[in-house]
Amino acid sequence: MQIRPAVAADLDQLTDIDGTITSSNYLHLERTGEGLVQNWKLDERPLRSRLIEPNAIDDETRFSMKQVVNGIEDGLALVAEHEGVVVASLLAQLQPANSTLRLLDVRVDHDHRGQGLGSALLFQAIQQARDLGLRAISAQTKTNNVPAANFLLKRGFDLAGLDTHLHSNHDLVKESVTLFWYVALT
Repeated sequence: MQIRPAVAADLDQLTDIDGTITSSNYLHLERTGEGLVQNWKLDERPLRSRLIEPNAIDDETRFSMKQVVNGIEDGLALVAEHEGVVVASLLAQLQPANSTLRLLDVRVDHDHRGQGLGSALLFQAIQQARDLGLRAISAQTKTNNVPAANFLLKRGFDLAGLDTHLHSNHDLVKESVTLFWYVALT
């Protein structure tokens, strides 16, 4: 297994990474109060039926990966390669205005999970962010992706906030609220 910077030839292999999300739980978000006096409570609950979501790499992520790999945008694009095949990737963009590195995508092929590849990719991103003197790394997950939330929690990320309307006006009803995560580096 080798972790290395992504190159243009890797872009075609990204679609072959099986990033399927499987989970039996979701994070239920409960809101109380009104106006400026509101409280939010997250609670892990079982799903009615097991979540199996393909989570294919989308066009926006693929485009961002291409931009970073080709040096058009500042960021970090890493891949993990096993026997000549890309089995994991990480994409992050530099956010100079905030002095952060924004984690856009971490995916590990379903057959290679549980071997520490995601952690190794993330720790390399953290080290690069430290080397650049950045103050934090940010990430986003949705409440229906408990494995991603647990992955970030176990690696030192703190839940920093939420957005109930980022993707639609009905995210709270659909139980797919966006969660914001940060890990401080300084």
